[in-house]
Amino acid sequence: MAQKAERFVLSRLAWLGSLALLALALLSLFLGRPLPALASVIAAGIVWTSPALPRHHHPRLWQLANHLLVLLLSLVLVVALWLGTEPMRYWLFALPLIILGLLPPKLGPALAIVSLALVMPALATMTGDPQRHQIISPLALTTALAGLFFLLREHKARQLVPLRRSDELTQAASREYLSADLYKEIQRSEREGLDMSVILLGLDVHLSEPDADTDIQALLPRIGRYLHSRLRDFDTWYRVADLQFLIILPGIATAGAGKRAEQIRLGLMALLESYNLEVTVSAGVAGLNIGDDADTLQQSVASALQSAQKKGGNRVQSWSTWTHTPPGDNKGSPAT
Repeated sequence: MAQKAERFVLSRLAWLGSLALLALALLSLFLGRPLPALASVIAAGIVWTSPALPRHHHPRLWQLANHLLVLLLSLVLVVALWLGTEPMRYWLFALPLIILGLLPPKLGPALAIVSLALVMPALATMTGDPQRHQIISPLALTTALAGLFFLLREHKARQLVPLRRSDELTQAASREYLSADLYKEIQRSEREGLDMSVILLGLDVHLSEPDADTDIQALLPRIGRYLHSRLRDFDTWYRVADLQFLIILPGIATAGAGKRAEQIRLGLMALLESYNLEVTVSAGVAGLNIGDDADTLQQSVASALQSAQKKGGNRVQSWSTWTHTPPGDNKGSPAT
């Protein structure tokens, strides 16, 4: 709930900021200053395409547009400085923070260095200008602070990677913990004499329209919420691939898991159809057998899903218990 409130406030601030920048652009045009007007419009575009205003369609294209606008703003500010446009000088203070805050780690520091390498010679030519020292010192300070914030953010992100147990988009458990968790469930099922099955759901994007993949990416949070609502409290599920989810069902045999997989599959298709996406869903099902471990069980359910998709998708395929063989033996095959 707190996360939703935070996003709500951030989006409202972004809307107000973009409107204020557009108003500044109109004022600059009225005063006959085209470069400040252009910079204001670009800055409004940066806010408009930023993560503060989440997009439900084509998020990668919005992110690319945001990065290109940051590059364009950097170019406009450097050119304005070399042309001697006085109102643009103070825009430079925000440039390091914008570059390091919005661009990817591999691109941000490089662009910040290039921008400073172009800005400093322009400032050096301002001999006799009393504002020269009023710009150089604050610019150096803001650049140092932006660099410090950038390093702290990256350090925090690296520290949180081992602790992040869930996928940010779908809230499914992270794939890195699948083998360990599956091993524990197998041990518990064998110790208590209980059945256990796994389901591997996959969206048949390769059988649909070419643009469907991009639209589905925007729907991943909705797909995650649907899967969470269809599972029991002690079931666990993982995002094992871009559009594949593995579900562990303790206490359910293969036949029961097949029925559960069909129910989930039909529900997912209904969700996709409500967004006008003609994408089918397939599922593979495998039950725990004697001698199974985490790796063989994952291989069995993956083979079952692959078999379902090879048959045209839009179906549930169970891995036959009586034909299941250890890895490396090619005699086993999924059942129809």
